[in-house]
Amino acid sequence: MTQIAVLGAGSGGAMTANLLRRKLDADEADITVVDKSTEHFYQPSFYLIPFGYLEPDQSEHVDDLLKPGVEFVHDAVVGVDPDEKTVSLEQTADLEYDYLVVTTGHRLDPTATPGLLEAWQETDEVYPFYHYEAALEMRDALENFEEGTFLVTQPDTPIKCPGAPLKLTMLAEDYFRRKGIRDDVEVVMTRNAEHHFGVQPYRDKLYEIWNERDIEFKENVSVEKIDPDAGVVHGADGEKIEYDLYAPVTPQFGQEAITEGSPLTDGSEDGEYVTIDKHTCQHDEYDDVFALGDCENAPHSKTAAAARKQAHVVSKNLTSMIRDKAMLAEYDGYAACPLLTKKGKAMLAEFDYEEPISAPVESKMNWIMDVNVLPSVYWDAWMKGYDPLP
Repeated sequence: MTQIAVLGAGSGGAMTANLLRRKLDADEADITVVDKSTEHFYQPSFYLIPFGYLEPDQSEHVDDLLKPGVEFVHDAVVGVDPDEKTVSLEQTADLEYDYLVVTTGHRLDPTATPGLLEAWQETDEVYPFYHYEAALEMRDALENFEEGTFLVTQPDTPIKCPGAPLKLTMLAEDYFRRKGIRDDVEVVMTRNAEHHFGVQPYRDKLYEIWNERDIEFKENVSVEKIDPDAGVVHGADGEKIEYDLYAPVTPQFGQEAITEGSPLTDGSEDGEYVTIDKHTCQHDEYDDVFALGDCENAPHSKTAAAARKQAHVVSKNLTSMIRDKAMLAEYDGYAACPLLTKKGKAMLAEFDYEEPISAPVESKMNWIMDVNVLPSVYWDAWMKGYDPLP
């Protein structure tokens, strides 16, 4: 019996495991998913919850998410030995595999920015909204906020869903306008890059929107530390940015079990990402290892939409390998980011390795699709391994 181990029960892991279970007969393969958490969150809700656009209850237990015939092991991965084909777990015996799928995602580390954790835990002004708890807490903070500087910053590290800080910034500006306090609020976002969004033509459209709405973008800002007592963000170049309500994006890294406990990241930038072929999602050294999503080094935007496309490629190619057939499926770098510009309007940015796909147009339909339709599709179709448009 072929043994398949999937590390991580997030978007990429859950969908890949369920797709494999649909493709492979029960007598062909055993599929085991390992994760240290039993809760799977709908992470796109984190920038919507603070404004009341989605209800807070946006999670499912992993056991309820995985199809019958997929075993779930609730344990933390501490290392991988791809030569011995074993996964070391924190509390239980080593897991042996014939094929491995790594979907461990990003590790959020608020301690990587001096002062961030203290500012979040000890004040009422700082909410790193990539954390579910902070997104919940930010609702009350927004209700009580009346004037001052609303600041969003991004770390120097790559981040999952690079559009999320822009969406939060635009939704906040619109929220303050609807609340009638926009004239009393400065809205500022920073990034350690020349532009706030990397892909054209969406970048120019966003600049147009931000200029019309007087949203300030500070370029090439590297956050060095936060002084919660003074309400100041210190940049690496000596710049100081004051804030009254602050939504920092937490620095993000690869999972230590993979970056330090395995050779799978050797050769990647800073050793943070599993090195794969960007089309097949197969590891560049170990043929029986695949990786997808935020944990690997393919040059695509780290979004659930990208992981969804990769899950189909991995499940098809892995099934072909098990059945001694050629791997024919290829990932083209597709990523999608619904850029919510204000309540009731959104622009869909779609692109692949080569070029943009959709037009930079704001519409009500894009908002409806993202806020009202997509969560149900995510839970009831994609994460269960059903996808009419793979």
